[in-house]
Amino acid sequence: MSYQSLPALYPVFLDVSGLPCLVVGGGPVASRKVSGLVGAGAAVRVVSPDAAPELAALAGAGRVTWERRRYAPGDARGHALVFACTGVPEVDAAVAAEARGLGLWVNVAGAPELGNMILPAVHRAGSLTLAISTGGMSPSLARALRDRLAAVLETAVTELTTGMRFALPASEGDRCRPSDGGAWRLPREEEGL
Repeated sequence: MSYQSLPALYPVFLDVSGLPCLVVGGGPVASRKVSGLVGAGAAVRVVSPDAAPELAALAGAGRVTWERRRYAPGDARGHALVFACTGVPEVDAAVAAEARGLGLWVNVAGAPELGNMILPAVHRAGSLTLAISTGGMSPSLARALRDRLAAVLETAVTELTTGMRFALPASEGDRCRPSDGGAWRLPREEEGL
């Protein structure tokens, strides 16, 4: 499957608290994925002979389990999410094939067509999360858009979400509304982004 033939993707936010996740690889890309997973409360297992300093520090602090070895068939079993980010195409493809064969969600850094999930560029401001994706075609463009939107939204969104009240029952749809019952308005909304 080529980039041009990637299927339409369904965006979703997952609660990964305590979820067993496997990251195969120990470089900077793996380190970023591990950091995000740990920040969301996942139970992370890393398989890699080496690790970036940030990843090694997380392992040293007991926040992830690091197995200092190469990937072996069977490593994906027992995990809900799998991330292949070794930078070695043959290894990443083997990790993806195993995970998909087990019916698991798998992300393959640098070859999204081998997996069945991709990760967006993310920015958090208060209780709002902004996620931008190009469907795996240009992660650098997604990051640039995220950074531009984050700069515009940072102050306004933090002020808005900090003052939200969650008083309406979930059955009423939008659980938080402006205190006057009207539509949310961002400062300088008329100027656009």
